[in-house]
Amino acid sequence: MPDFIAQWLNQNEVFTAITVAHYWDGLVTTVQLVFLSLLLGLMVALPLAIMRTSKSPFISGPVWLYTYLFRGTPLLIQLYIIYYGIAQIEGIQDTFWWTIFREPFYPALLAFTLNTAAYTTEIIRGAIVATPVGEIEAAKAYGMSWALRMRRIVLPSAARRAVQAYSNEVIFMLHASAIASVVTIVDLTGAARNIYSRFYAPFDAFIGVAVLYMLLTFILVYVFRRLERRLLRHQRPVGG
Repeated sequence: MPDFIAQWLNQNEVFTAITVAHYWDGLVTTVQLVFLSLLLGLMVALPLAIMRTSKSPFISGPVWLYTYLFRGTPLLIQLYIIYYGIAQIEGIQDTFWWTIFREPFYPALLAFTLNTAAYTTEIIRGAIVATPVGEIEAAKAYGMSWALRMRRIVLPSAARRAVQAYSNEVIFMLHASAIASVVTIVDLTGAARNIYSRFYAPFDAFIGVAVLYMLLTFILVYVFRRLERRLLRHQRPVGG
């Protein structure tokens, strides 16, 4: 075999090995960041959505302000404010919090959580408000308390209506996670940047990462489609 062919094959093997390793590390980081932010965001959004439906402005007002601020500003700006702003808090570097927030992963996780919680709050609130009056009146007729109605009637009914809109929020967060690389996190996009800077192969690096994002998106669409079909199975015709 000629030397130049052997050299070319060797270079391709090195490129492939490094690319796969970078993409795998980036994929793990992206999945962790998106999954944790969505999980924490959902936990925060559920009580906030219930508060948002309150008729008292002292309860719903602060929640409205929070959702308005985080839905009205770009996620990238929120990430910059949290990432660079936490270090400016006086005395934080002398506390145990600094051992957590000096790593870029946790400021990014906080920014993503607060952002997705704001959107999810409004999604759940809209689903709660859309609960048919007849269901609530029937629950009252059975003597259910407010908490029991919320747990057995309102929230399960709202979940069925919110699942489609929430699936869009999950996909949006997956795509938005690409900005995590601007604060030195090596996610999928960060891995593609590293490959590009090392091998000067922009098409290979970014087309490869685009394919991975598409595969993750297709998986999420499939999962939510199955979930939606399961939650709405009572609406399908009998025998269908």
